[in-house]
Amino acid sequence: MKSIEQIAAELQGYDPQALSAERVNEFLAQLVAPIREAEHCGVFDALGRVLAEDVVSPISVPPHDNSAMDGFAFDGTQLNPGQALVLRCLGTAFAGQAWSGQAGAGDCVKIMTGAIMPPGMDTVVPLEFVKVDGDLVSVPADVVRPGDNRRLLGEDLMAGRPALRQGQVLGPAALGLIASLGLPTVPAYRRLKVAYFSTGDEILSLGDSPREGAVYDSNRYTVFGLLTRMGLQVVDMGVVRDEPHALETAFRQAAREADAIITSGGVSMGEADHTKAMMKQLGDVAFWRIAMRPGRPMAVGRIVEDGKSSILFGLPGNPVAVMVTFLAFVRPALQIMSGAAPTAPVLLKAHSAEALRKKPGRTEYQRGIVTREADGSLRVRTTGNQGSGVLSSMVEGNGLIVLHHGQGNVAVGDEVDVMMFDGAI
Repeated sequence: MKSIEQIAAELQGYDPQALSAERVNEFLAQLVAPIREAEHCGVFDALGRVLAEDVVSPISVPPHDNSAMDGFAFDGTQLNPGQALVLRCLGTAFAGQAWSGQAGAGDCVKIMTGAIMPPGMDTVVPLEFVKVDGDLVSVPADVVRPGDNRRLLGEDLMAGRPALRQGQVLGPAALGLIASLGLPTVPAYRRLKVAYFSTGDEILSLGDSPREGAVYDSNRYTVFGLLTRMGLQVVDMGVVRDEPHALETAFRQAAREADAIITSGGVSMGEADHTKAMMKQLGDVAFWRIAMRPGRPMAVGRIVEDGKSSILFGLPGNPVAVMVTFLAFVRPALQIMSGAAPTAPVLLKAHSAEALRKKPGRTEYQRGIVTREADGSLRVRTTGNQGSGVLSSMVEGNGLIVLHHGQGNVAVGDEVDVMMFDGAI
């Protein structure tokens, strides 16, 4: 396991006083490691879990050639361009059972969606395309081609081949796929356990009486939501006062119980409180000034307790800064720790509805509202006040306008990248 100093020495362009957003993610990718403990969980409990090994399909899906729609099945080799075809219907094939008759040239079978294709038949003409007169079925010229409207055996999944890959996060579609294979359980990594607490003497918990100079804690609840959305196990440790013994107790308990620790507040460079000192005392921690807005101060490292190491993310205290640093840095790191295959955030291109002032040399994340224009293009405007304490802007917006490190001013109509919130917050 590399120390903070070793990782920093190997990272090109590392400067803890002016660290770029790109370097932060490179650093964290080396700091964290995937968990290895796995378990089998039922399909209803698998949503959001990460696969611990490949799921190999025990069956083919579909298990036989079948009809993709209601219609008439027949041998497609009888079709000729520009010529109609008249067939004799021998009966009906229903879904869930095989048709047991014998068919030859000029014959067809009425077939329901999902029914097994009768032997010797490979094409289905939809009901609405034909004319039926007794047992005679007239197929107009050129409405279907040989092989149309037939689902092939194994065209979705083939027996013996991987259906899902290790490291995949299981979403609703994956649950359906697992069930379609007849598998009642799936191998998944255990849920990552994350402990979280707010720090500061000015922080009020819900239920506390208001007092001058104090504010109610919002960060605990937004971080709880962000972690829960990821499917992680959350240990809520409340608000910890800026007092050495209380902080030491909280850090030690968090390190014993959790794989990762998240705090908010107490990491600014000029602060004289006890949080930074306790982080240094109990672990191997780096304190950064990141070239970004909002969210400049951040601490990362490890806290060690009883021989167990937990990853520490010390986030700023302002509500928006907490959420932005979480989305930009903490979330990708926790995904790696959960065993998920690394994926870059999806950035959409949208035209800016307003001019944006931006100095090269830092990454800015501005809260934005993305809408679709009549021509189908995406347009984004800011939510207005971009102060790091304006939490309402994170509710109003549906994405972050990402103005990259080397980017300058943006003119009206220029394309910008947007990190959408959907599925994250």
